[in-house]
Amino acid sequence: MLPLLRCAPRALVAAVAGLRAAAPSAPLRPLLQPALRPCTRPFGLLSVRAGSARRPGLLRPRGPCACGCGGLHTEGDKAFVEFLSDEIKEEKKIQKHKSLPKMSGGWDLDVNGTEAKLVRNVGGEKVTVTFNINNSIPPTYDGEEEPSQGQKVEEQEPELTSTPNFVVEVVKKDGKKALVLDCHYPEDEVGQEEEGESDIFSIREVSFQSTGESEWKDTNYTLNTDSLDWALYDHLMDFLADRGVDNTFADELVELSTALEHQEYITFLEDLKSFVKSQ
Repeated sequence: MLPLLRCAPRALVAAVAGLRAAAPSAPLRPLLQPALRPCTRPFGLLSVRAGSARRPGLLRPRGPCACGCGGLHTEGDKAFVEFLSDEIKEEKKIQKHKSLPKMSGGWDLDVNGTEAKLVRNVGGEKVTVTFNINNSIPPTYDGEEEPSQGQKVEEQEPELTSTPNFVVEVVKKDGKKALVLDCHYPEDEVGQEEEGESDIFSIREVSFQSTGESEWKDTNYTLNTDSLDWALYDHLMDFLADRGVDNTFADELVELSTALEHQEYITFLEDLKSFVKSQ
């Protein structure tokens, strides 16, 4: 019996070899390569909108126009200019302030592009508030409120409000140092009119800076209010309120900043239209 068991593996090996010889084996490399999938999107639809009668070449370069001016005029540029014209008309239609609103409390306004500066003198002290409207509109989140039945979609569009960070500088009579307070509008406090006692703006950082230098030094100590004692924080807020920087000022600053941001946005659209249209 033992000799027969020893011969069984050899018989199996011989049988397997015979089967391999009878059936041709597939090469190994094609089995490792991914199978080719047919393209399911026509190439013509990659460069032409559905329903368009004009089908330019997919890789054909755009050259100067045939009018001889040497400029580049495309159908896309023409459509872009028409869109910008309509957009400018709509923005001017909904523009609330044709001129910038004035701040109460005797603040003098100086605007330089997207940066605005408010200056006020109180009891021999010079108070300066500076803000920039760039990136001052908080993001809007879609789907928070569903339109009610019978209500138009246009009425559901949220009103864009500019809530910029602003810096308050207070300089005493000697004029050697400036107390600098970096303030901002917390997102959860903006528009909370029912809570009359709460502050709609917050102090984020406080530091001293030299008035004789054009740039502030990072080596000066900066107090972060996140870990500040609430009693000290309340005194700082009262310090600002005594100099005219309170909730009323913050509300008017939002209105001023929103008007300035909308004005600059319309100017940007007009400049963009002129740039695309120019030769």
